[in-house]
Amino acid sequence: MASNIGIMDSAYFVGRNEILTWINNRLQLNLSRIEEAASGAVQCQMMDMTYPGVVPMHKVNFDAKTEYDMIQNYKVLQEVFNKLKIEKPLEVNRLVKGRPLDNLEFLQWLKRYCDSINGGIMNENYNPVERRCKGGKDRHPKGAQKISKSLQASNLHNPSTGDTVGLNKTSVPRQGKPYAAAGSANSSGEIQALSKEITDLKLSVDLLEKERDFYFAKLRDIEVLCQTSELEEVPIAVAVKKILYAADAKESPLAEAQEYLYQSLNVGEAEDEGETKAEAEAEAETETDH
Repeated sequence: MASNIGIMDSAYFVGRNEILTWINNRLQLNLSRIEEAASGAVQCQMMDMTYPGVVPMHKVNFDAKTEYDMIQNYKVLQEVFNKLKIEKPLEVNRLVKGRPLDNLEFLQWLKRYCDSINGGIMNENYNPVERRCKGGKDRHPKGAQKISKSLQASNLHNPSTGDTVGLNKTSVPRQGKPYAAAGSANSSGEIQALSKEITDLKLSVDLLEKERDFYFAKLRDIEVLCQTSELEEVPIAVAVKKILYAADAKESPLAEAQEYLYQSLNVGEAEDEGETKAEAEAEAETETDH
């Protein structure tokens, strides 16, 4: 089952663009960054699409911004996992931080899992927009609407200035406002572009760190193997350790390891030839005595 896929499974080599396309097409969203799915609402709806009726969508908050609200979404997801007996640990404390790599890995797993159910065939009768309307939080809470209406009423019916003055204030723009708005829009665009660049750089660093840790683990396994008592004195193991433990980064230890291995093999061959020759001479003497 996909809930137990290993770290080297092909699922974890799916790129972020493919993951975003998969999410946007399935759920009719417009996500541009992986961390936008850190709230857990996307994951809940993916499970709702895969298992219709299993996810209590009225508990899912699609506008979750704080870690507290995000954690509530992951609690819903954990309940669904428990109900379906999916043994996939949810590292909520890492996911809610919005780190691209952590969320990418979880979404890679989620895609692999959903694709394994019914061959990944999407339910044609599933309406993602309609199902999101059943989420726990509206984008415009009733309290905010009431406050907004009261402010509008206050502006239109100001007792100190009169209705006409209030309407004039709302209808006549101040000088210089369009220029300020244009400058603000340009600054906002630059900030968004820089933020995206920073996010991409962070993702690249995270991927490089993951690759580094992967190869370090491989080297550590080789080291442990060479340190076993049965292999510790074997020439090839000694040669490998010469490379692993080389302290000088400027010079490659490969030549030294090859020279050691070459000499060890030659000595071993010479000893074997000597033993063979001695055995042949002993046999010859025995035949002569007879």
